[in-house]
Amino acid sequence: MGLIDFLKSIEPDKKKSPLLHTAYDAFFTFAYAPDTVTKGGTHIKDGMDLKRLMVTVVIAMQLCYLFGTYNIGHQHFVAAGEYLGFIEGFHLKLAHGLIKLLPIYIVSMAVGLGIEFYFAAKKGHAVEEGYLVTGALIPLIMPPDLPLWILTLSIVFAVIIGKEAFGGTGMNIWNIALLSRVFVFFAYPLTIASDQCWISGYEKISGGASADYGWFHTGFFNTLFEWMGLNTFNTATTVVDGFSGATPLALAYEGGWEKVTSVFSEGQMIWGAIPGSIGETNKVFIVIGALILILTRVASWRIMAGMLVGLIGTTWILNALGSTPFMTVTWTQHLMMGSFLFAMAFMATDPVTASSTDKGKWVYGILIGFIGIIIRVMNPAYPEGWMLAILLLNTFAPTIDYFVIESNIKKRFSRA
Repeated sequence: MGLIDFLKSIEPDKKKSPLLHTAYDAFFTFAYAPDTVTKGGTHIKDGMDLKRLMVTVVIAMQLCYLFGTYNIGHQHFVAAGEYLGFIEGFHLKLAHGLIKLLPIYIVSMAVGLGIEFYFAAKKGHAVEEGYLVTGALIPLIMPPDLPLWILTLSIVFAVIIGKEAFGGTGMNIWNIALLSRVFVFFAYPLTIASDQCWISGYEKISGGASADYGWFHTGFFNTLFEWMGLNTFNTATTVVDGFSGATPLALAYEGGWEKVTSVFSEGQMIWGAIPGSIGETNKVFIVIGALILILTRVASWRIMAGMLVGLIGTTWILNALGSTPFMTVTWTQHLMMGSFLFAMAFMATDPVTASSTDKGKWVYGILIGFIGIIIRVMNPAYPEGWMLAILLLNTFAPTIDYFVIESNIKKRFSRA
């Protein structure tokens, strides 16, 4: 008996155990292509089903995960003035990053998939695969020290109110990962909108504050590193005097590009050795992920190009006005800061919530670029705008497609 035959032999009864059958079906179709065959109409035989499409997106963001894990630890030690080089304390940085990132990832997947399994069993259908990507995206757009109970509330809100209330995967109006983040942004703003939230592992971000190490730091990893003859976590680690944890965007709002480059080099911003959301800092790895999505035709290059056009055009206008230091920042400098590239590659291109017509994708992308940069530069409370811009354009995406289709119909009638 082969493995697939064995798995089929233990399939739970759908009527007697709907929840068990839902869980079984989810894992079976994740490992194997669906064994159902289209019986009517013309169809295309292809191994790229929805699960494999989602897996492609997850693969595209793995470099962001790897560097994000490292950068959590790097920023922790930068705050203490220790291990400032890339290689220095590399093992400690990875260990601290794993300690902070893994709980966020586990909670994201467990809570979201738990809700998905419940609704799938209740409705009597297979688990919808959309949360595979959403659950992987949420940790990348959150700060590393976000309390897990707040993360749980945000996911419950996003999945139930933003997705299941509209009918599940493919029916939601707004990007679910961004709904989770916007919940935290408005309900618990200090946990996600302050300079200090991007630096993890301290009681508070102020001179002399002690590192907040737990058993995994001083017990598990210190024992392992001592056995390997490596440096260990020091419980006497403290934040250096004068450290603020400010991001490049916060610095740009205060004093433009000159203020930014007085703290961070362009190389640091491009390669991601700066404070920020877990997955947004390394611009090179984000671009690689975007290219994977474009080459596999999973994401629309039109939306990405439209966002870039909107960013460049709006930045030129702001540069011409130049009434504040932030308005003088050029479009290439904007690309090095904040989450524009991550939003462009992984958020705006969500096929469910974005425009679906070719012309509509251009309009959708350009408007996100325009609105996002306006919010970033003009908002005195929080110098970033892509989350709000994308959610706003998610709302109007069907309207954009409607007018594009109506325009095409009118053109056809005029030629008739």
